Amino acid sequence: MVDRPPEADGTCGPACPDPLSNRGQASEKPLTNQVALSYLAPPEDLSALFGPLYLFTADKADISDHTRADFAQIRFMLSGEGHYVFHDGRHVPTPRCCMLGPTTAATRFQVAGPMRVVGVSVLPLGWAALRAGDASLSADDLFDTHERFGANWSALQLELCGMEDADEIAERIWPFLRTCVRRPTADEIAFVDAVDNWLTAERSPRVDVLQETTDLSSRQIARLCNRFYGSPPKYLARKYRALRCALILARDNVEWQELCDGAFYDQSHFIREFKHFIGLTPSQLRDEASLVIRLTMTRRDVAGTIANLSRMS
Repeated sequence: MVDRPPEADGTCGPACPDPLSNRGQASEKPLTNQVALSYLAPPEDLSALFGPLYLFTADKADISDHTRADFAQIRFMLSGEGHYVFHDGRHVPTPRCCMLGPTTAATRFQVAGPMRVVGVSVLPLGWAALRAGDASLSADDLFDTHERFGANWSALQLELCGMEDADEIAERIWPFLRTCVRRPTADEIAFVDAVDNWLTAERSPRVDVLQETTDLSSRQIARLCNRFYGSPPKYLARKYRALRCALILARDNVEWQELCDGAFYDQSHFIREFKHFIGLTPSQLRDEASLVIRLTMTRRDVAGTIANLSRMS
């Protein structure tokens, strides 16, 4: 577990009203302005489907920041009311329990706090196992899991409101998710393994290498990448190239100019790609990154079985 947080005030307790209409209880205690994020690895039997579970708390009246392009996410709002601002400018309110599709660019969030959010990263195989449809149709968007999957999702959100820490929450969420997924097919596993290995093996993945590895046509690969990952292969290569560079820059003692060599046309190209997928320029990430952004970079350090693609993004 990484960076275990102090609990935020103003969370929804056991008597929380209807999760589809209530937007959280106002705190009577003074706000501390503390922000914390903790991660827990998934059980080994679910590690091919889901990334870490996380508990994000912000004991502040207003929370505004952004997240880098990422996997799909299951999220339960336990306290707070907010919305996402996607890269095309759309403002989308977040339900109490929702699935955020894969994001193709940095995404802003704005919340009236205090806030407690529980989330789980959904890997490409997990998206298929949840029967969530073609991921490209939900990319840079979200849907209410109560409406899509059933009332048991909002019932779970109501239970989580009364839980205090990430360990207790994990003991409820992982068994719940086991009841929601189907077993991926051998073909699905083989394709996702091939794409994950392709994305993690090179600094700048080339689509022709993926074609050789899978023995599939470019049209088949594009269709399957859209279905599982939410984007075609060329776009995925750009996305994970930028995410890999961001982690290196955030964690290692290197100059960002060194990361341009061999992977980008020039420094201007690198900065544009970096800003699009990360939401900051390389210099801003190094010198001006918020606490939220720095904390999200700790996902790769979670102890336990974590998918390689999750550790490098």
